[in-house]
Amino acid sequence: MREAKFAIGDVVRHRMFPFRGIVFDVDPEFANTEEWWLAIPPEIRPRKDQPFYHVLAENEETYYTAYVSEQNLVPDAHNGAVGHPGAKELFEGFDGARYVLKAEASGKAN
Repeated sequence: MREAKFAIGDVVRHRMFPFRGIVFDVDPEFANTEEWWLAIPPEIRPRKDQPFYHVLAENEETYYTAYVSEQNLVPDAHNGAVGHPGAKELFEGFDGARYVLKAEASGKAN
């Protein structure tokens, strides 16, 4: 099992789809349902043997949570803070590089 490239609090952007967000949990490898995985078109279906990230995601229309493979994420802190309202529940704020996890949230995020 390899080490995760991103950590809780990192700001990321999806490589193919127009959304960005904040990592709030990390699975060392795929931990969702087989049904979820098979619903992804085969030509873009990610490998299961890599870290997957739970992301407080946003696009131009809405806020939501996403489950994303490491191969589909790139760092995006240089584009500033994320506006997802859920960020205030888990994080102290954005320090310019990443979100700082609240002390009381550290048990929820792991």
